[in-house]
Amino acid sequence: MLHLTTETFETKILKDPRPAVVLFYARWCGKCAMTKPVIEDIAARHRQRIRFFEVEIDESPLLADRYGADIVPAFVFFRDGTAVTTMKGMIGESTLERRLKEIFRNC
Repeated sequence: MLHLTTETFETKILKDPRPAVVLFYARWCGKCAMTKPVIEDIAARHRQRIRFFEVEIDESPLLADRYGADIVPAFVFFRDGTAVTTMKGMIGESTLERRLKEIFRNC
């Protein structure tokens, strides 16, 4: 997963039409630490058609606020540079896989 900041977010997400998932996390968050390896495995399986990124909320609080990442981990799904849906909290691998297929089925 590529790490994003406020400075890189626009170029990598908003100006790129390819499907993307952004994980908003915090270094101090235990649930985030448990979630990251699962997301990295999913990202490896889908790298041909979906891009995966991460944003640390304390490093980029304006992005966290803009996308409602008030609970971490939070996942924001982007199509054509636009946020289409969000999932918050710990999410199991099968649930995330199912949501990826639903959200990005035509991509």
